[in-house]
Amino acid sequence: MVSSRAVVLLVFCLCTIPKSLGFVERSWAEAIALANETVNLMTLDEKIGMVRGVGQFSISGTNITIPPLCFNDGPAGIRLGGSNVTGFPPAINVAATFNRDLMYSRGVAIGEEFRGKGIHVYLGPAVDIMRNPKAGRAWEGFGPDPYLGGEGAYQTIMGVQSVGVSACTKHLGPYNQEHWRYGLNAEVDDRTFRELYWWPFMKSVEANVSALMCAYNEVNGTSSCHNAALIGDEGYLRTEGFQGFVVSDWGATHDSAADNANAGLDMEQPGDWILIGGGVYSGLEAAVDDGQVTEARLNQMVTRILTPWLRLGQDQGYPDINFNAQDPDGTDSLNLNVNVRTDAHTALVRQIGSASAVLLKNNRTTTDGTATGTTIRGLPLSKDIKTIAVVGQDAQQLNLDCGGGLNECNDGTMVIGWGSGSNNVEFTVPPIDAITDFAQGFATISSDITSNDLTGGPAVAEGKDLAIVFANAMSGELGFYNIVDGNEGDRNDLNLWWKGGSLIEDVAAVCNNTVVVIHSVGPVPMSSWNNHPNITAIIYAGAPGEQTGPSLVDVLWGAVNPSGRLPFSIDDDEASYGTTIVYGIDPFPVLDYTEGLFLDYRYMDSQGITPVYEFGYGLSYTTFAYSSLSIEASASSGSVSFILTNTGSFDGTEIPQLYLGFPSSAGEPDKVLRGFDNVFLASGAKQTVTINISQKEMSIWDVVNQEWVVPSGTFNVYIGASISDIRLTGSFTA
Repeated sequence: MVSSRAVVLLVFCLCTIPKSLGFVERSWAEAIALANETVNLMTLDEKIGMVRGVGQFSISGTNITIPPLCFNDGPAGIRLGGSNVTGFPPAINVAATFNRDLMYSRGVAIGEEFRGKGIHVYLGPAVDIMRNPKAGRAWEGFGPDPYLGGEGAYQTIMGVQSVGVSACTKHLGPYNQEHWRYGLNAEVDDRTFRELYWWPFMKSVEANVSALMCAYNEVNGTSSCHNAALIGDEGYLRTEGFQGFVVSDWGATHDSAADNANAGLDMEQPGDWILIGGGVYSGLEAAVDDGQVTEARLNQMVTRILTPWLRLGQDQGYPDINFNAQDPDGTDSLNLNVNVRTDAHTALVRQIGSASAVLLKNNRTTTDGTATGTTIRGLPLSKDIKTIAVVGQDAQQLNLDCGGGLNECNDGTMVIGWGSGSNNVEFTVPPIDAITDFAQGFATISSDITSNDLTGGPAVAEGKDLAIVFANAMSGELGFYNIVDGNEGDRNDLNLWWKGGSLIEDVAAVCNNTVVVIHSVGPVPMSSWNNHPNITAIIYAGAPGEQTGPSLVDVLWGAVNPSGRLPFSIDDDEASYGTTIVYGIDPFPVLDYTEGLFLDYRYMDSQGITPVYEFGYGLSYTTFAYSSLSIEASASSGSVSFILTNTGSFDGTEIPQLYLGFPSSAGEPDKVLRGFDNVFLASGAKQTVTINISQKEMSIWDVVNQEWVVPSGTFNVYIGASISDIRLTGSFTA
């Protein structure tokens, strides 16, 4: 039994590396029973303390037997844990790997670091759908596709919680832009919500996620954090079997304590400050005293908070909080600030960085040379290349002291966006360092990287055997953070920053072997230069985390055969995506999600739009053939098998994708992603690949009967290398 005298919750915390990651995981039933016993021992003040917390900027505590519970951002690793933590890639790059093993391994590594710092709750994964590619925090999530986002969420949670750290999926409900986020109203119909925005949360519940965070904005006219349709006992979460607790985002509570508590909000975070209508649980004790909130409901709230702590064995020798988030540089004198970095974590970041690099173009050719015989243009690069120009400020080290550790600038290489979803970038290895270190001894490196100089860059590139030009586009959180180069969180447009497109064109005009590397939070225009004959290769490297330089070198010189695939479509025209970011000057607009289920490739398919590069696209240094499709299916499940053969001269990894076409009466998009695999094959090798489809993945949401149903009729099965590159087709009847 767990006893309690006083209960204190620290949100940002003065939080000993664990002697062992071993712990005993309890069942939900066992943990709930223990939590109920604990609650029965608590006073009213102690219960209120558990629900309200001490506060974001408080670092004091009292005598306690239940320790302070430490919460920390963020989705891509520890944000406020001082130094000695790893800068992991954000979810959008993990999505680009289409690799469940890497999704899971990243979750484990993040969990190990959170546990090592004594942090109980990892505020992630973020699963907000990329409704529009300019959305400021879209890179924190897994892109516009709900199935891919659901797989990313599931694997991340399973990894994090495997080491005894609680995960908290965010943000419910639809939260898809930064402008007006504190009060905009997202109007979304029931079916669209269930099949699109809810899907990653549903997968989170399947993964036994400990907690869920509600968003700032309203959903269908009601604030997310007191929206009973979302978080109440009869709402989406609880009817799907969620047994953890619901916590607000900072400052996301509105109206009264009773409104929030009775709607299903278990914890206000942090509780003792008032901002944007926050701090409403300061009135919770009074609401209980006068009967607006029953003590039974308060007991339920506390039980739900304690249950994951007990289920994951955090009462069994969990490491003490060992850092001061409010003074991260002053903790060394207290023998705090434990180093949770490991060689394995660094290697994993590098592996994800290379596995998420998407090869968009590769015109690999050979020409007759003079002294050396044959010159290779395109990728992978040869060590016969003797003179290399590196151009563009995105190749240089980023600003390591920018925005108070929130990465609120873009004056160097872009490894992650800005805001609360960013992480520690002090160990970033920029491309220029990695390229210089690797090429020393066989090539001379010249560079122009302090700015995107449209004169100096081409001058350095002219006459070189190879020019590698870097450009980027960034976004982040608006909130209480800086406006970066006029971008208020959401991007103002899709363009590359700092005239990156012009720099690429000008360099390509003077160097006939130009390789382009794009670091970006999402799609950027490319059609003005992607077909330039002197641009021999394009790598979309996204936001690869701290090992950005080494991971890129691995791909450029062929130590890694690229296998990344686009987790979104790339087109020049924002209209091709069917949605917009609402800017304007009138506060708190209504965003009507009239596009329904049709986002990104789903919308483009429905409108006959051919993007510059489609969802799921990515090249390899080798080639693959698909054959011998076999389908076994019923109304309850499906199994699709085929043979995959590496027909090229390089070993490599293919990402076969399964798209499902529902019966025409179902009202679904033409094709929706319902499966993928990650298959490594040596040159000439073949393998039978099997992708299973669950009943729910064959279902649509019946808004009348409020249930998932498999529509009757013919389902079309598409197996391919992208949404547009379909290699095998078949069908079955349900």
